[in-house]
Amino acid sequence: MTSLPIGPEIDPTPRPLPARVTIRGQHAVLEPLHRRHAAELWQAAQGADESWTYLGQGPFPTADAMARYVADFAAQHDPMVWAVRPVATGVVSGWLALMDIQPKHAAIELGNVWFAPRMQRTRAATEAIFLLLRLAADDLGYRRLVWKCNALNAPSKRAADRLGFTYEGRHRQHMVVKGRQRDTDWYSITETEWPRCRDALLAWLDASNFDADGTALRGLAELRAALP
Repeated sequence: MTSLPIGPEIDPTPRPLPARVTIRGQHAVLEPLHRRHAAELWQAAQGADESWTYLGQGPFPTADAMARYVADFAAQHDPMVWAVRPVATGVVSGWLALMDIQPKHAAIELGNVWFAPRMQRTRAATEAIFLLLRLAADDLGYRRLVWKCNALNAPSKRAADRLGFTYEGRHRQHMVVKGRQRDTDWYSITETEWPRCRDALLAWLDASNFDADGTALRGLAELRAALP
């Protein structure tokens, strides 16, 4: 036995890899990304060039260019990508992924999120993220959920805060994206923090939290603070 400080013992069993299956929620259906989604995604992307600013891909100049990218993106296992089909519209309007999957360390990232403007700030968008976080934490047992983004990406940073991620710090000059330097901000939810975040998300998504116009009555931060 060492006299030096060491971390607590944990279950070292590697976590399962996520499966490429459809995940159904009340407001969104997540479908494993497939080249057949390309046409709907192309339509969703029209007039939304700015939405690609902080991503490594897009905007795409033609429908064929997007179709080629989607076909390649869908063939990967890490990131594993789902197309998002909001129930209200029935039309695929974005994608998101589980990535940097580390079964031996029970760590996984939710990232590569692209939502068309028509899906942003909707219950479908929040539920899509929730469904993958719940899959990773509750169904697969990952202990560390990661969110990271360009340090200049204010909307993504606000989303991380809203969802209950904790800011961990900044990797300076971390990447080169589209020929530009990127500093990356890192966030996480750990296994002890996830139950509160999960319960707040469930409470936010509940029908009782919305008025007749579909406006949320209480925000996620307020709901988390109210939990015991």
